[in-house]
Amino acid sequence: MRPDLNRFLLCAALALGGCVRLGPDFQSPAEPWVDHWNTPNLDHASQRALQPDIRQWWEIFADPTLDQLIAEADANNSSLKIVGLRVMEARAQLGIAESGRYPQLQQISADSVYVHRDQSGGRNPVDSRFWQHSAGFDVGWELDFWGRFSRAIEASDASYFAAEANYDDALVLLRAQVADSYFALRTTQARLRVAEENARQQQRNYEITEKLFKSGQTAELDLQQAKTQYLGTLSSIPVLQDQLGRLRNALAVLIGQPPGELPLVVENIGLIPLVDRAVLQDVPAQLLLRRPDVRAAELNVAAQSALVGVAETDFYPSLSLLGSIVWSTDTLSGSSRSLDLIGGPSLRWNVFDYGRISNNVRVQDARLQQLIEAYRDKVRQAAREADDAANGLIQALQRERILREAEGAAKRSLELANALYREGYSDFQRVLDAQRALLDTQDSYLVSRNDAVSNVIALYKSLGGGWYSAQAKVDPATRRQMEQRTDWDGLLSEPQPAASYPNPVSHHD
Repeated sequence: MRPDLNRFLLCAALALGGCVRLGPDFQSPAEPWVDHWNTPNLDHASQRALQPDIRQWWEIFADPTLDQLIAEADANNSSLKIVGLRVMEARAQLGIAESGRYPQLQQISADSVYVHRDQSGGRNPVDSRFWQHSAGFDVGWELDFWGRFSRAIEASDASYFAAEANYDDALVLLRAQVADSYFALRTTQARLRVAEENARQQQRNYEITEKLFKSGQTAELDLQQAKTQYLGTLSSIPVLQDQLGRLRNALAVLIGQPPGELPLVVENIGLIPLVDRAVLQDVPAQLLLRRPDVRAAELNVAAQSALVGVAETDFYPSLSLLGSIVWSTDTLSGSSRSLDLIGGPSLRWNVFDYGRISNNVRVQDARLQQLIEAYRDKVRQAAREADDAANGLIQALQRERILREAEGAAKRSLELANALYREGYSDFQRVLDAQRALLDTQDSYLVSRNDAVSNVIALYKSLGGGWYSAQAKVDPATRRQMEQRTDWDGLLSEPQPAASYPNPVSHHD
């Protein structure tokens, strides 16, 4: 065949390669209800006049300690570092997939073997010893005629961005957990102070009752009831101290420190800040679709959609261009050297697969449908979480207002009970009841404030708040350690690549 014809066939094959992409193109699995969904609870819990950046929603509390704790968690939390390293792993996997654009086989071979040939009997006995040398270069390039490699790149690309979204989701969860643990710690400190104050008051009443009993001015029943109440309150203090220690340890681990004292967290005698409104800056439906875990679920659909196309390429023949250059010689006198140039197209077609290929396509399609359902369920769960948190916030605020008023009434009730008891118009049981009611009301009031704050945090978490961070996914110390161990070729610090597939989240913007 003439060289110009060879070149023509090669150019034609290269022009056709990659023109056909088997399998379904990505389509958003979002359901129509998302475009019109809204919840009255979110409307009641939101106030659009003030619009802080939802990416840093914790600033609405105006608490420098919380800001510092979140910064420490961003920099030192091990779980977040692991998710960041998974992004680097996905990026390396994307590099593997992108290599499919180039010749898959590029192999250099060299052999040098010693041959001892001893041929006895017959008319021409041979006893020869010689070295045989050969060197060769083989190249094989399967053309992307059916889109096998482009679909694989599309799948790896989507998986990479899914890993990015998982990192953002880890940020959302971490920051919400830090804030929740911090305010739970402050609430427990406040509850412990209330219990200690009530225990001191009850101890004084017990001591007074004991003196009155010894002087015969009161019955033993009053003494035992005062003692019972005092010891009951006293017994709650170790429980609260245990909770305080556990919360402190949990918070220390979240910010990447060993369990123990937290110098960052000094005891604050003030009440935790109460945010009367959860300030939102966008309509709920859009915020739900921007949640990192929702984006990751959608990107998983995009990746699996491409893998269906990869599986379908096995139905069709693979066309490859093969070439070899082989040079060989030996040390026998009079023998010739050879240089072979070999090249041409190769077609491989697995015609009889007994259902292996078709069933593999079905497997990939079933996985795709599973991920579509998982995405839709993720969106529904996101809507449920947002609605639950908004409703919880409304109810917690109502309960807080009621308990605030009840606390004032309980304090006044105790004052009146003490006055009536001292003047002899009431028995000691009314004092004990008033003390018990005050302690219960004060404790419930503190818990209700924490519930309100916790629901604010849950609301922002349900809307994907706190997903953004300007810091690198691999911290400098870890990057240096990894680069000393392995040649990363700057991959750990380079900006992310552009997407090679239709962006599945572009319709949310």
